[in-house]
Amino acid sequence: MQNSGSRGSPGLDMSTRAADGVIVAELAGELGVASAPVLREQFQGLLRPGSSRVVIDLSRVSSCDTSGLAVLIGAGRRARLLGGFVRLAAVSPEAARVLQRTGLHRHFPVFPTVRAAAAGAGVPQPGPAGEAVMGAAPGPGAAHPGPAAASWRPSAVA
Repeated sequence: MQNSGSRGSPGLDMSTRAADGVIVAELAGELGVASAPVLREQFQGLLRPGSSRVVIDLSRVSSCDTSGLAVLIGAGRRARLLGGFVRLAAVSPEAARVLQRTGLHRHFPVFPTVRAAAAGAGVPQPGPAGEAVMGAAPGPGAAHPGPAAASWRPSAVA
């Protein structure tokens, strides 16, 4: 396991560690327009062939805007192109509100803990009204959402 910490930009810190073939990126602070350019560069450097399975811990994100979401979308797209994934874990209430308002909670696997995200346990399943239930474990016989998330295109949000 390795650790690295870096200042993303004004108001945002990102630290990373690798364990069992998964990179865990912990974000702390404001995920927004001021931090987006540097964070985008950090994810581009982090995501490469053979290193494209990422869990983003959002538990310490104090605010989030569409610029920050755009970085997450770009990281998810890049990871999929490299054969990996981006999963969100321990999403703060502030970030959860933005994900739900924009509908992106339906397009990112969201897990209650970093450990669950790294293991792929507790994949969100659609609720009674078709809404994703964040962090819900699949019931008996429930199908994994699989390719549906991969077929989503960020241009549909814009």
